[in-house]
Amino acid sequence: MTIAINGVAIADTFAEAFPMTAARAIITADTPTWAEIAGRTMSGYATSVIACDAEAAIERVLTPEETPDGRPGVSVLLFAFSRDALEKALMNRVGQCVMTCPTTACYNGLPLGEKTINVGGRLRYFGDGWQISKRLEGKRYWRIPVMDGDFTCEEVFGTTKGVAGGNIILLGINPAETLAATEAAVIAMRACPDVILPFPGGIARSGSKVGSKYKKLRASTNTAFSPGLRGLVDSVLPPEVQCVYEIVIDGLTLESVERATAVGIRAGALPGIVEITAGNYGGKLGPFHIRLPDVLTRY
Repeated sequence: MTIAINGVAIADTFAEAFPMTAARAIITADTPTWAEIAGRTMSGYATSVIACDAEAAIERVLTPEETPDGRPGVSVLLFAFSRDALEKALMNRVGQCVMTCPTTACYNGLPLGEKTINVGGRLRYFGDGWQISKRLEGKRYWRIPVMDGDFTCEEVFGTTKGVAGGNIILLGINPAETLAATEAAVIAMRACPDVILPFPGGIARSGSKVGSKYKKLRASTNTAFSPGLRGLVDSVLPPEVQCVYEIVIDGLTLESVERATAVGIRAGALPGIVEITAGNYGGKLGPFHIRLPDVLTRY
């Protein structure tokens, strides 16, 4: 049975997601502007692990009442294929993009279980011997001297098994309406807890498929969803579709990704959209199959 929302067809298909290791960094600063600058800079060039060290984005803005030091902040989620890869990516990004940013500090945002990564404990060497550690409530923090005072960073960060690669794909009649609907979906999905949308503005215009005619490439343009290739390849696009946008979803739990998927579908079912579907590889890429009709029933 075909499902439709506001006249927009919802494909009876699934998004194929896969497990990743995740961390949450809490960045604070003297002002909300500098906290956001640090979070956005730290998340730069972290859209897809196809070619990046991690997938990362600002999860949400935090009030002073929600942060460890009572200052404005942002929460950033990061995802990588292993704890070792995540530790390296997080340490490099905090060191290059947060420690360098005026007035900032950086704290762990997940429970500390057995599986942790060392961040502040590695960055402390930048202090050239002048770094100072302090333990508070069983946690160690490092104060590293910098040119506007000290940069405070928690020593270890908790990790968890997250889910990456959830997605929805919006098929539209023209670019303007398709982009407007996709933007509406992004706004709604960003209000969901424990998820990020790692691509620029939450939207991917260059959706990919696994593999390429060129042996060195791990991924290449998703020809089946490229309107300009209709008639030249095995296209899945209805004849009236002239624009396609994808939203990729990473989350700390499968439930969080499923919920954001349902929210995005409902918010993106606007005039100009012909169909909302999802990308998968026949179940060969990842163990999590997020079927669109099912999540709309549950959430």
